[in-house]
Amino acid sequence: MFKLLHVTKRFPPYIGGIETNCKNIADGLVNDFEQLVVAFNDKNETVEEEINCYKVIRASVYKVVASQPLSHDYKKIMKKAIEEFKPDIIHFDYPNPYAAHYMLKYMKKYKCQAKFQLYWHMDIVKQWYIEPLFKRQIKKLIKIADQIVVTSPNYLKDTSYLPDYVDSKTFEIIPSRIGDERMVITDEEKAKSKQIREKYAGKTIVFFFGRHVKYKGLTYLIESDKYLDQEKVQIIIAGKGPLTEELQEQAKEFKNIEFVGRLSDEDINSYLMACDIFAFPSITRNEAYGISLAEALYFGKPAVTFTIPGSGVNFVNLDGVTGLEAPNSDAEALAKNINILMEDKELYKKFSANCKERATTYFVKDVYDKKTKDVYLKLTK
Repeated sequence: MFKLLHVTKRFPPYIGGIETNCKNIADGLVNDFEQLVVAFNDKNETVEEEINCYKVIRASVYKVVASQPLSHDYKKIMKKAIEEFKPDIIHFDYPNPYAAHYMLKYMKKYKCQAKFQLYWHMDIVKQWYIEPLFKRQIKKLIKIADQIVVTSPNYLKDTSYLPDYVDSKTFEIIPSRIGDERMVITDEEKAKSKQIREKYAGKTIVFFFGRHVKYKGLTYLIESDKYLDQEKVQIIIAGKGPLTEELQEQAKEFKNIEFVGRLSDEDINSYLMACDIFAFPSITRNEAYGISLAEALYFGKPAVTFTIPGSGVNFVNLDGVTGLEAPNSDAEALAKNINILMEDKELYKKFSANCKERATTYFVKDVYDKKTKDVYLKLTK
């Protein structure tokens, strides 16, 4: 059996899109590869554990700088992974420059012949000021890559580096999948959904869930309420984050905006069933893809989004097919699109059907697992 080494920043139960995607890959390949996952812990302690027939090593972290964990143990862990595990394939989740430094070092030192897969999730966006420091490293990673995986074709057009290599490198597109918890709906969730509909009877429910951080663009969703009929629309904002209080203050003048806090997966399902429109107002490439957006489509909910060059958001939600796209940060245009979906019943019905079709074609587990397996088996040949 071939050996597959996953090098990623964090690993579930740590919550995050890249983290979840790595676990989805590992879980889907348990019958095809012997696997080892090397990640960082969320505390200053190194932990080894067995998860679903593969080993996970979480390196101790003594400090986090510019979102990058730093570890006293990582060097020896990576050395052992390359020297002793002797992988046939290395899957590396980018960005993760600290891990890349040691991985590249020991690949060279031990003349590692593993096929190298660079899984490009996003450019270094939030920490743009340090990106120039890693330009040589990034080009090295691309140069040695036998295969580069992206989650949407948008990255082949608008990222900082990849467009220059489209003709010289092997690229694969694997759209990230929706969570398992979204695919089974219980009677309790259906009952809760009915209660939500009854609470806001007669209103169009616009729903958002996610972290309350700047790039999520929630300030523009709130501002859009100025251009909506507040007697006919109910905006529900789930989740929490560093901007929650500031956003609540901004929303004070609107009686039809409700903050419902962090929800369980079961409650998210109920709200997704109950809502009419899914709002996903992210504004920067920090939003690399949008799993929650794909999940809303699975529930047949047309979405309103902004245009974000270099992001997978506009691949997940197709303008004029599964929802409507507004110019970036344009709150009035966002409201206009909400109004269109409210008023044009035939268009809404068409979009809703398209949402479900697109989700089941691209974003469900069976499709993802088959595509992933095919892509990794290519590297063994």
